[in-house]
Amino acid sequence: MGMPNGVTVHKWPHQTAPTSESVAEAMARFGFRSYDLQTVPGWFLRSRHSHDFEEIRGAVEGVITFHFDEGPVTLEAGDILIIPGGVAHEVRTHNANTFTAYKGSRSGERTVTELGDGSGSVEDLASKSEE
Repeated sequence: MGMPNGVTVHKWPHQTAPTSESVAEAMARFGFRSYDLQTVPGWFLRSRHSHDFEEIRGAVEGVITFHFDEGPVTLEAGDILIIPGGVAHEVRTHNANTFTAYKGSRSGERTVTELGDGSGSVEDLASKSEE
């Protein structure tokens, strides 16, 4: 599924439950290398932000929604989301369950910096909320 802003979602096509290994392999087929497996808590909110490079998420467990100006995109386990650089989005879990996903880049390096009102990484924000 593609959106006018260039965002694409690839729904999990298999009749087997995704695993961290199978999701990482799916990301690699799209030309990305994962660099982080991240779990966010239920009721998580990441304010509107964008990145200067293409971003990919490979959902491993749970459900989360990315809110774009063009509308929401909900990811379930196994789904792959590719967001072009510069496309603003907010990220939100709309339930009490955790969500786990890989983050990745084409180089496999964590070179994505945030623009707009997003400052710091999601990990930094999550650790601050626990303090």
